[in-house]
Amino acid sequence: MSSLPTFEKKRLIGLLGVLSFGLTSLFAVLGFNALVPVTFVIGFFILIPLVLVLGEDFPLVESTAEGTEAAEKDPVATLRRRYATGEIDEREFERRLDRLLETEELSGDRSTTERNRHTDETDRMRHTDETGREYEFE
Repeated sequence: MSSLPTFEKKRLIGLLGVLSFGLTSLFAVLGFNALVPVTFVIGFFILIPLVLVLGEDFPLVESTAEGTEAAEKDPVATLRRRYATGEIDEREFERRLDRLLETEELSGDRSTTERNRHTDETDRMRHTDETGREYEFE
């Protein structure tokens, strides 16, 4: 049996709002006048308030505790994920990575070899982007 997809709470509320409005409009245009108020009420006065009240207990809302813990454990991994998904561009990625590495150097959280590994990866990305070629590194 397949599991249901999960969404962030804000995204699910937005999705429900758009679907409720869209279906209500569609039913009004197609002449299903009996379904217009039912669709509107179910979407805006039942489903969205349920998501707001139940939060993570609602079946389609993903748990934020896991994501928050992972982000707190490794901010560099979170930064990489945001760059990979296109949330931030290369320049912003490099700026934030440099800031993270400077902060970690001050606090002494990471070893020198780990900082060098992150720096090498950033240099490799710069080299790949400047030449337009992709290289395989072991």
